[in-house]
Amino acid sequence: MENDSGTTAPAFATLLQQRLTRRQLLEAGVALAPLAATTSLLFSASEAVAKPSTAPGFKPIAATGADAVILPDNYEYDLVVRWGDSLFASTPDLDTSKLASGALIAKDAAAHQAGQFGFNCDAIHFFPLGGKSKGGRDRGILCVNNEYITHELMHASAGNTLLEFATLHPQSVALAKAAQGVSVIEIVREKGAWKMVKNSRFNRRITAETPIDIGGPARGAALMKTNADKTGTRVLGTFANCAGGETPWGTYLTAEENIQDYFGNLDKLRRQPQDHSRIVDAHSRFRMNRRTSLYAWEAVDARFDLSQEPNEPFRFGWIVEIDPTDPRRAPIKRTALGRFAHEGASPVIAKNGHLAVYMGDDDKFEFIYKFVSTSRYDANNRAANRDLLDSGILYAARFDADGKGAWLPLVFDERGPLNAAAGFNDQAEVLIKARAAAHLLGATPMDRPEDVEANPATGRIYIACTRNENRTAEAAQSMYAGRVLNTGPDAANPRGANPWGHIIEVHETDDDHTSLTFTWEVFLLAGDPAGGKLLTELSEIQPGKIDSATVYYGGYAKVSELSPIGSPDNIGFDPAGNLWIVSDGTQPHDHNNGCWVCPTTGPDRGKLQQFLSAPIGAEVCGCQFSPDGETLFISIQHPGEGGTVEAPKSHWPDGPGKQPRPSVIAIRKKGGGLIGT
Repeated sequence: MENDSGTTAPAFATLLQQRLTRRQLLEAGVALAPLAATTSLLFSASEAVAKPSTAPGFKPIAATGADAVILPDNYEYDLVVRWGDSLFASTPDLDTSKLASGALIAKDAAAHQAGQFGFNCDAIHFFPLGGKSKGGRDRGILCVNNEYITHELMHASAGNTLLEFATLHPQSVALAKAAQGVSVIEIVREKGAWKMVKNSRFNRRITAETPIDIGGPARGAALMKTNADKTGTRVLGTFANCAGGETPWGTYLTAEENIQDYFGNLDKLRRQPQDHSRIVDAHSRFRMNRRTSLYAWEAVDARFDLSQEPNEPFRFGWIVEIDPTDPRRAPIKRTALGRFAHEGASPVIAKNGHLAVYMGDDDKFEFIYKFVSTSRYDANNRAANRDLLDSGILYAARFDADGKGAWLPLVFDERGPLNAAAGFNDQAEVLIKARAAAHLLGATPMDRPEDVEANPATGRIYIACTRNENRTAEAAQSMYAGRVLNTGPDAANPRGANPWGHIIEVHETDDDHTSLTFTWEVFLLAGDPAGGKLLTELSEIQPGKIDSATVYYGGYAKVSELSPIGSPDNIGFDPAGNLWIVSDGTQPHDHNNGCWVCPTTGPDRGKLQQFLSAPIGAEVCGCQFSPDGETLFISIQHPGEGGTVEAPKSHWPDGPGKQPRPSVIAIRKKGGGLIGT
């Protein structure tokens, strides 16, 4: 293998053998760097002592294909809110029995949806109400992403294509816009059970039509200006909202992900007599639709037609900050955090008081990012933190074969490499075209890097890479998403193909989240431990020498005690520092998606056990704990995917004969107590 300088690098296996094995670490009693959690599981550097975690105390469930939420015997869940439940008394609840007769193309359907809980719920973050004395035990605000719509589960098709349907029923586009974005709701726990508070002053919907301010370096940039907004300072809406995060000052960060699905007619833009080559080239990194978009909104709204508004997509793909306690304050797109297919945004207060925000770009062969704020967080002055995310440096990660890595700054420099000659006129364009900038700097293309979270007990960073079927078994130069790259396996993405996904563990140098260097290792190679080869030492993970049947579970060696997993997506941590994983995609033996948990330290490191199985067709999202650790909030997204209104494949949550509905549930231990104990 060759490094960037063209010299021969040591073989990966040789480098790994030079490092301590997991067994040697345990025998030596090496302690992980301590960081203490706050009640929201955000954390800052501290003198706390990290204790080895042990396997959570519940009997793991078996994988299943049942059309139900399956939990361990001593657990139950509350159905907190479903798609179409009204947030206000003045808005009717959705009657799903009328979907087949066209209820969602009625003239008032979009207006009703704007006051109802949105479709396809994803990220969840809980903001306690009532002060620290109550610890947020019984009352709080949930911010929930509503990522996208599933046309087949909302409308009877009548054989129309989406373009034909949108043209015949333009009101369906308004409905789709209202069903996406973010739902903000107040919830309370009464007699042990969680429920939504209708008519709460905190309840609101943020949709694809909500006015949103643009902040940071790209505010007012040339590429942010459109016919409707010649200043480039305010945009209508947010959509494709996937995972999220919460700031130490109590605001919500929602992540715009697959924005390319909403824009069409790139070929028409190419054919125009004006020279749009720079814009077309920028769009190639998002693989914009050459003709009809995935949702056909351009049939009704010109801003989604690239031939009419070529700059509109540059106004999406950002992290959006929302104040859940102040409905009067407009959301803000924080452009300093870069533009890409954001899976989430995970803030950490560094030891020096600066804020680091970790992010993944959820597409094949894309990158891991970290933002470090210019100013320091002020715990005593919430207002002083209001624009903390508008100024700082964005970095992309390079993973080296020796288990080390570096954060590469995405900073405009007239001397290069990010300059006009490379296609960047200023810092705004570097951030707007963050993917292209990271590629030029030599960041490592990953296998769909999704959620990136920090362990509150140890400070280690965990990166969920869902999968990458396009990763080749051997080195190969291929064109993908607008650039040529090597699609073969590498140290951080060792399997080709990678149908099951994997998780990377990162340790920042000196436990400093503003550091420019780090060490890393593979924490998990997903798959079925009983159906393939279970590796137990890092030195055995050699890129190009392992296949999709080879798995690794943090070094844990007892196959009979491990649950199989595929497609890790969102991740989270309980107060003890155990890693919780929810999935989106193919599972071993074609079982349903679910939720798993395992320790990250101690003798049970990597002992993965299944905690939840989702209904048929559903993705599991959220993975958010209440501050007391006694509730786990989970989103059940698109139950019944693959079915239709006429022929549903799932009837969850309302039961036999009912249409499936994306919903948020609150999981509790029967009789109370910490989840997982």
